[in-house]
Amino acid sequence: MDVLEVLAIMITGLWLFLPAMVPNSAAVVFATDLKMDFGKTWRGKRILGDGKSWGGFFGGIASGIFIGLIILGLGYLCGSDDYWGYGDFYRNIGIIACLATGAILGDLCGAFIKRRLGMERGQKAPILDQYDFVAGAFLFTALFFPDWVYETYIEGWHIAALIFIIVIMFVIHRSVNIIGYKMGLKKEPW
Repeated sequence: MDVLEVLAIMITGLWLFLPAMVPNSAAVVFATDLKMDFGKTWRGKRILGDGKSWGGFFGGIASGIFIGLIILGLGYLCGSDDYWGYGDFYRNIGIIACLATGAILGDLCGAFIKRRLGMERGQKAPILDQYDFVAGAFLFTALFFPDWVYETYIEGWHIAALIFIIVIMFVIHRSVNIIGYKMGLKKEPW
C-alpha cells in the first residue's frame, strides 16, 4: 500500500465521521432552557449541569443526521455503490444515526463524569473534553454495526483513519470552540 492510498483511507475515515463531529457544536445552537437533568442532583451534585438541554440533544442529533444525508446524497450523485463507505442504502441511515446519537451520548457521559469530579460547567478537562464524543460515537455505532466500525476504522491500514481522527480531533475541537466563543455561543474558548 502506498502513501496516497493510506492518505485516502485517512481522509475517507474523517469524511465518514462528520455526522459524529457536528452534533456537539450544533447542540450549542439548539440549546433551550429545558435542561436534560431538570436541575436535579445526584449525591449532592448536578447530574449533567446547565449546559445540557433537550433542545441541544435533539437538535445536535438531527444536525449530525442531516450532514450524513448530505454525504449520502453526494455519494449517490457521484455514483458510489457503497455511498462512500457507509454500505448499502438500507443500513447507511442507521450508521449515520448511530454516529450522531453516540456523539451526543458520549458528550453527556463526559458531562456526567465532570460533575462527579466536582468540575463546574466550562471548566477545562483535557482529553475528556476532546474525546468523549469520539468514544461515544464509536462505541454506540459498534453496538449496532460492529462490522462497519471494524472495516472502516480498525482492519488493516484502516487503523490509519482512526489514528488520524484521534490526532486531528484535538485541533478541530479547539478551533470550533474558539469560533463558538468569538460568536458568543460559548462562555469559554475550550
